[in-house]
Amino acid sequence: MKLVTFTHAGRSRVGELVDDTVYTLAWPDTMRQMLRRGLSASRMYERFPLEAVTLEAPLNPGKIVAIGLNYADHAGETGAKPPSAPLIFAKFPSAVIGPDKAITWRESITRKVDWEAELAVVIGKRAKDVPEEKALDYVMGYTNANDVSARDLQKEIDSQWTRGKSLDTFCPIGPYILTHDEMPDPHALTVRSTVNGKVMQDGNTKDLLFNIPALVAYCSRNFTLEPGDLILTGTPAGVGAGRKPPLYLKDGDTVTVSVEGLGDLTNTCTVLKD
Repeated sequence: MKLVTFTHAGRSRVGELVDDTVYTLAWPDTMRQMLRRGLSASRMYERFPLEAVTLEAPLNPGKIVAIGLNYADHAGETGAKPPSAPLIFAKFPSAVIGPDKAITWRESITRKVDWEAELAVVIGKRAKDVPEEKALDYVMGYTNANDVSARDLQKEIDSQWTRGKSLDTFCPIGPYILTHDEMPDPHALTVRSTVNGKVMQDGNTKDLLFNIPALVAYCSRNFTLEPGDLILTGTPAGVGAGRKPPLYLKDGDTVTVSVEGLGDLTNTCTVLKD
């Protein structure tokens, strides 16, 4: 299934996207409610053309676990050595926005805003001390994510990454969640980003240093994963900070993240006035 959260006539609902039609699902008000009950909701008679609804972020995650330097080529472009174990950092859930929403920042806070196209894994059930061979049983589905990053905060001003990764609007996700049963192979997906239509990143999840079972198992040994949590699996080479000279987002830019099979996640950039 392709699961969406959408707004119609002022009300937010959970639905299933089939071609260009959104079917309302029977009872859940939020995707996390649906996950807690095991994806058992059925379609209602109510349906809408896709153009008649507004797609929101498909999920309001309880926590966002992000993985750094999980592609060797990205580690190389940053001048870092590939890690020997998954490098974990967090993004605040308040950073989440959906498709077609604006990525915003103030230049008094940051002037070096970067993009990072990523495959995001949606956890479907409580996971603690999960072995790798059973890890995919805990995955509900997948969606696009953009790990937007303020590089000056991340690398020059702060001594850690939290603020630079968690500014409001710095975690676009969507437009839908594709359930795990319909994903042929999550380790053979093209991961692309474009800025104003120009391809910036063009990688593949086959090059993940730590694959999805390894990440779920590793995370669950250190902290409990709950239904609706997100794991951002890392980004391939092609980010703005890795270019010579570096290239950063500016007011009016349009960024699109496209992981194969997961549609297009497009957001515009707006610099706010103080």
